[in-house]
Amino acid sequence: MTEYGIEVRVTPRRGILDPQGKAVGGALQSLGFAGVGEVHVGRLIVFSLSAASEAEARERAEAMCRQLLANPVTEDFAVTVGAGSAA
Repeated sequence: MTEYGIEVRVTPRRGILDPQGKAVGGALQSLGFAGVGEVHVGRLIVFSLSAASEAEARERAEAMCRQLLANPVTEDFAVTVGAGSAA
């Protein structure tokens, strides 16, 4: 088994109301940061995972996202797998 570093980026699905993103976008504009477009606020989840291969690590991490880490109705996710520990 090899230990892989996993990063999961979870973001609100396009077209879904994102009040945090709207608030951050408004705050950036009020602070004088011109040119800021649509803002979405999500989360980054980082962990290590032991697996036989990179493909297995990705498959297991995606299963974790579908079952717990992301809400499949309102959120999208992207998984990045790297060699070594995530922490």
